[in-house]
Amino acid sequence: MPILPETPAPLPGPLVTGAFRKGPRYHTYREQGTRDWLLILTVGGQGVFRHEQGTTPVTSGDMILLKPNTRHDYATAPGQPHWDLLWAHFMPRAGWLDWLDWPEHAPGVLGLQWAGQERQEKIVRRFRDLIRLNTSPLRLREALAMNALEEIVLWCDLINPRSESARRDRRIRRSLDFISEHLAEPLSVARIAAHCGLSPSRFAHLFRAEMRETPQHYLELQRLNRARQLLEFTQEPVRQIARQVGFENPFYFSLRFKRHSGIGPREWRQRRRGAA
Repeated sequence: MPILPETPAPLPGPLVTGAFRKGPRYHTYREQGTRDWLLILTVGGQGVFRHEQGTTPVTSGDMILLKPNTRHDYATAPGQPHWDLLWAHFMPRAGWLDWLDWPEHAPGVLGLQWAGQERQEKIVRRFRDLIRLNTSPLRLREALAMNALEEIVLWCDLINPRSESARRDRRIRRSLDFISEHLAEPLSVARIAAHCGLSPSRFAHLFRAEMRETPQHYLELQRLNRARQLLEFTQEPVRQIARQVGFENPFYFSLRFKRHSGIGPREWRQRRRGAA
């Protein structure tokens, strides 16, 4: 096998990002890889990753994650006119490694696929946000970009077949999405169950088996968590925040908030502002 020329690696740093549209002769080769992780999302055309187990072709929606010191050998797929990719070299934050435990194509070469146009468009938008933030003139650009990358990693964990969240029953995953998207609306167990195609009793039983809590308790916690975010990061009145998270009665909202937080929403806001 001929010795291939080494492709220069990006300058080292916590996060280096970019977007490429490469032609048919594009090829990157680094025998020893790099010391950081490399995430590549294909958004158009086709590419191919070569490794000791053979080759892994990639097309739109495919994500490849290369571990540190793993050989980089990827190119536009043979016979294809172009390969469009978004990429990020990064050093993971503490706590990310469990989320980066993806299925392996070969040692050090991991992969996931984003099926479904809506989900795929969401992750592509966030990846472009990541690149934009990382190259912006903002003083905190690196921190903001790392937050965007962490969000991408978390979204990937939802489709990772090796993760706990992906092993949940698909109907329960659907119910969690539905609850998140409709927090401000009246939500009964019957309504959520109908969205998932289950009877209320079957849904409640399955939800408790999967989530280790009742749907009502989970819903209330999600509403209160959202309320805390709005209290801390907005100036909106408590009454308005209560409505935004599904409590028509502000007094009842304050009672439930105090039961879970130990203090009322106004005092909680004052303490958070004082600690900032």
